[in-house]
This record gives sequence, C-alpha cells and structure tokens, in this order.
Amino acid sequence: MGMPGPGGGGDFLEHLLGDLLGLMGSSAAGGASQIELARTLAQSVATGGQPEPNVEPVARMELEQIARVAELHIAELTGFPVTPDGTPVEILAVGPGAWAWHTLEDWRFLLEAMSPDPDAGRRTPPLSSKEDAPQPEPKPEPGLGLVDLGPEARSLDETGPQGAADLVARFMSTMGPMLVAMQLGSAVGHLARTALGPYEVPIPRQGTRLLMVPQNLDRFATDWSLPLDQVRLWICLRELTTHSVLTRAQVASRFRDLLAGVVAAFAADSAGIMDRLGTLDPTDPEALQGLMADPEALFGTTEPSPAQLRAREELAAATAALLGYVEHVLDAAASRLLGGRTALTEAWRRRQHERETTERAAELLFGLDLGPAQVDRGVAFVSGVLARAGEDGLSMLWSAGSALPTPSEIEAPGLWLERVRMTEEKTEEESEGT
Repeated sequence: MGMPGPGGGGDFLEHLLGDLLGLMGSSAAGGASQIELARTLAQSVATGGQPEPNVEPVARMELEQIARVAELHIAELTGFPVTPDGTPVEILAVGPGAWAWHTLEDWRFLLEAMSPDPDAGRRTPPLSSKEDAPQPEPKPEPGLGLVDLGPEARSLDETGPQGAADLVARFMSTMGPMLVAMQLGSAVGHLARTALGPYEVPIPRQGTRLLMVPQNLDRFATDWSLPLDQVRLWICLRELTTHSVLTRAQVASRFRDLLAGVVAAFAADSAGIMDRLGTLDPTDPEALQGLMADPEALFGTTEPSPAQLRAREELAAATAALLGYVEHVLDAAASRLLGGRTALTEAWRRRQHERETTERAAELLFGLDLGPAQVDRGVAFVSGVLARAGEDGLSMLWSAGSALPTPSEIEAPGLWLERVRMTEEKTEEESEGT
C-alpha cells in the first residue's frame, strides 16, 4: 500500500517512524541479533512461509551412496583428499529452509564484514551432524540487533517538526544494520529455492558437511528431462571438487579475505542510503514517498574506490580459476562415470545463463559473476596451464593462498606459471639454507 499524500495527515511520517522505532527497541530488548534477522527472513523466503517437511530417508541414503562413489574418483583425479583430514564427507540432505539456515551460519563472517556489529559476533555453535539440524519450519525469531531507543521511541506523543526530525534521526541511526541483515537474508532465501548443493556461490564453508537439497535436484532433473541418478552424480562430482579446494586452509583463508574486502564496500553504500534519507524534510511525507518510489535513488551505490575495484578484480580472477578447474576435473570424471559430457553439460550451462536476478542476488551482492562467460575465462586459463606444464603445473594452483592467479595472470597463464615457479624455487632455497 502506498504512503498517504498530504490528505492522509501531516503526522503520518511521525507515526510510521514511531512504530518502526518501537519495534526496533522491543526487538533489541529481547536480545536479538543481526544473524537472527537474516536467518528468519532467509527461511521465510526459502519456504514461502510454509512448514518444511523432513527429507525422505530414502533420498538421503541414495545421495550418500552416490557421494561415496564420487568422492573416491574426485580424490584420485585431484590428487588430494576431499576433506582436509581425509575423513569421508558428511552428506546433509535438507530442504530449502534448512539450507538457508546453515548457509547463513557458514557465511556469518560476511555479515560481520558488511556491517561490523558486536551482536553479529554472537555465535551459535556450528552444526556438525544431521541430528543437530534446525527444525525445518522457520520460527518467527526477533532479529534486529539494535540498541534500545528508550520508551520515548515507542510513544507517539511527540508531534511537530522537531519531534519528527528527532524520529528521523533515530530511525536513520538504526537502519544500517537492519538493511544489511535483510539484504543478505533475502539473497540467501532466494538462492535456497533453487540451490542443489552448498557451492551455488563458491564461498568456503565450515566443517566437512555437504549440504544437498533433494527436492531441488529432483526438480532440475524433471525440468531438463534428465535421469535423476545422473543428475545426483553430476552434482556430487561438481560440489565435491569445489569442496576439496575450498577446504584447503590457505586457499579458504585467501578466498575469505578477498570476499571480506569486497563486501566491506557495502558499509559505505549503507552510509550513502542514510545520507539520502538525511536530506529529507521530515515534515514532508511526499518527499519520503518519492524517494521510496525510486529504488535507484534510494539504493544507488557509491562509486567504488580503487582498492574496492582491485578487490573485486582479484576475487573474480580467483573465482574464474576455481570454476575452470572444476570444469577440468568434471571432464575427466564424466568420461569415467557418465560416458563423457552429456546433455547434463548443456542443461547446466543453460541453467546458469537463464537464472533470474533474484537467484543471482547473492553472487551480485558479493561482486561475483558465475555465468558461462566467467566459466569460459577460467577454462581458458586452466587449458593454458595444462598446455605449458601439464597436471603437475596445474597442481600448484592450490598449493597456497598466494598461488591464486591475479587479474592479469588469469588472462596470461604463462605469467602465472613463472611467478609460482619462482616462488617455489625461492622457498626451496630458503629451506635448504636453514
């Protein structure tokens, strides 16, 4: 419903802001946090606000059996274990709502980077087994993680220009953390509706679990008229390859640093929103209505700094290399297990190309592009390394966080090889000298 115009009463804005501030104050009094707000919204979006049934045990057991086969082949093809300590990966078959819950827990470090807040660091122990999984039905948790604004914020007694101006000032001071939590929660919720595994967006996770969403796998197979067993195997191979890379400690640390550097720009964008709200005349409801009706005016981002641009480019280069590597391993695995690349390849590529903006919200929020063009960029890099140095040269890609290609190297595999080899030689010389 639109905001009333002048005929709706000059104190409408005061009442609106008073109600919102009252809600924020009462939520803070309940000890809520940003992560709870993000989780509540994500689960609601993922499930459409409906109760989420448990995954059928048969579907979970079938996925576990397929994953065991895929895990053996991926370990052999990559040359390193799928999990850091070599223990079998745990398959956690969940619905979209539970996928969203786990994902926000794993991505908590991004919420902290987007909006530093002591409450965001209040950590729930990470889940480690199926028995620890949350109830599938989303619960209406409070979740704004904001300071108590006092009883006056919950009162509508303040009237007149000065009272409205004071309410606007308080409202703006609390909006930043709320916007961050809501944007992340919404993005994860929409992603959960179509997510097949944990690495729809290649971001390091906690532990050795592999989150799989059977109902989304079934729908993908049906939509593209593909055999379900082949789809399950294909996705397990893809997700396990990504998992084997992103659970290597130095590589995971480097990806987290790059992601944190990119999303830190969000804080500046939120400050820009607050600045735009601060220019409003608090006694003019039409001014606020006009701003709210123009999303570009409200959410237009600030110009990224050179450092932010560099962080995005570095993250894009590292992600392209990962995407290209996954395709390389999948080629070999598919030849062994599926008789070569099949209709699955084309279906996956078209899926990535045809995704709606809401499905891409998470990757866009982090400055990523996971479409076919970026995959091709990574494939070209990997092919260039193989042509020059074979599998031995490619194995150096994940030897350390510093071995990830730079923006210039992703376009010139020879430059990357030269740098990595020089680094290895220097390390060997230093080791011999000691």
